[in-house]
Amino acid sequence: MQIKQRIFGADRPNYHHGRLKDALIEAARALVAERGPAGFTLAEAAKRVGVTGAAPYRHFSDRQALMDELAIRGFTLFDEHQRQAWQNGKPDAMTAFRRLGAAYLAFSRAEPGFYGAMFDTREARQAHLAPVAIASFETLLMATVAVLAQFGAPAGGAAQLASEIWALSHGVAMLSRNGFLEAARQGCDPATIQENGVAGLIETAIRRAKATA
Repeated sequence: MQIKQRIFGADRPNYHHGRLKDALIEAARALVAERGPAGFTLAEAAKRVGVTGAAPYRHFSDRQALMDELAIRGFTLFDEHQRQAWQNGKPDAMTAFRRLGAAYLAFSRAEPGFYGAMFDTREARQAHLAPVAIASFETLLMATVAVLAQFGAPAGGAAQLASEIWALSHGVAMLSRNGFLEAARQGCDPATIQENGVAGLIETAIRRAKATA
């Protein structure tokens, strides 16, 4: 909770019990959604929260540390959404997999701040973000194994297929976010493109797996 406190003639919020950290993360989330991952400074995040430019350094060593925390929270929430959509593969793996794809695009649209931070990756950040990113991939991999099993294909190619599906879904999501794919334009519906693309990848993987079995 914020307590208003008059300091040097101006009202400033006085944050307690870690609320400043959460407020800064929410400010960064909004700024990334508005301007993109590189579109703001730590001072701007502080200004949006209503604290001095020095206050964020109580919790974050620099702007990148704030972005890292935003990305970690984004991946965590993303994985929760993916697992909820998967619903343990019910009523069957392929039906659940289609929900997974729809949830991916829905998350990218609904959470541009998180999504932008999650994939604003640089070499120096990869090791730091790897655990939460891998957890999200493992959810997709688990679902991919189940889909292959439904069609009688071995799981040996599941990792490659999961990577292909993630790459396709991310590409569709980014093109959609940037306005290049729109449902209102003929042949440019992101959901249809993703679903057809994923179906094609699965079909190819099944043929490949059975040919080498």
